[in-house]
Amino acid sequence: MKEKLGFIGLGNMGLPMSINLLRAGYEVYGFDTNTQAMAQFIAEGGVGLTTAKAVAQQSEVIMTSLPTPQVVEHVYTSQEGILQNAKQGSLLIDFSTVNPELNNTLHQQAQSLGLRYLGAPVSGGVIGAVNATLTIMIGGEEKDYQSGASIFEIVGKNIYHLGTSPSVGTRIKLLNNLMIGFYTQAVAETIVLGENMGISADTLYEVLSNSYGQSRIYERNYVEYMKNENYEPGFSTNLLLKDLRLAQNMATEAGVPLRIGEQLVNLYNDIAAEGYGEHDMSAAYLSLKEKCTITQI
Repeated sequence: MKEKLGFIGLGNMGLPMSINLLRAGYEVYGFDTNTQAMAQFIAEGGVGLTTAKAVAQQSEVIMTSLPTPQVVEHVYTSQEGILQNAKQGSLLIDFSTVNPELNNTLHQQAQSLGLRYLGAPVSGGVIGAVNATLTIMIGGEEKDYQSGASIFEIVGKNIYHLGTSPSVGTRIKLLNNLMIGFYTQAVAETIVLGENMGISADTLYEVLSNSYGQSRIYERNYVEYMKNENYEPGFSTNLLLKDLRLAQNMATEAGVPLRIGEQLVNLYNDIAAEGYGEHDMSAAYLSLKEKCTITQI
């Protein structure tokens, strides 16, 4: 008999992940403060509950996909949260991107209460969540990983158990998003400069996609967003900025100066302040384009 699953955080990532679990035949209890997301979850066959506490009380595996470390900490540690209300032996899986220290703290607190915890941040964006092709970076005890393996195989494709440290996956995820910050700004600058010199963005993409300038972020940002003039957030500027700040803090603790990374934090902070915070991160192109006169060809 399949375990009863709980999913707290039915946002851009959590909703399609929970839907994939429903379609795999699991009974899934869900909660989100967004009523529209809840309605869609229920329409797909999920059991919508009114609080995180209720989800924790009903489930044997409790998953979270939440936007910030502050929200994650509250959902786990408040009196109405997961740690105080989960059943003994429950497996807790956090798919959020948080600071590594929070992973370690939640793991320790879960263990002290007879619960199991895995830090399991994901990469692959909304499309990866919908298509169940996510990369999942998992830290935690081997036996706990094995307990969640069937779930990981449903929501993801590239699944890595990286060790017993609950924060090891988060550390790699933050390094991944540091590189995403580099690439996203590089794509914006390259295309705006090319257009300013009379080179169409389509031509530039065609040539560079077959050159060493090719990258998955170039493909993602240009083909899925910029080419279609669609900046609805798959991964918002605000979320990228949050992760870059977490990476900066991680680097400070490690004693590693991020000579470009520190500038990126300031840059994306400015882009967000210009009104692009809730846009997809590819809107870095729009921010730069506004500052230039583009030659029409």
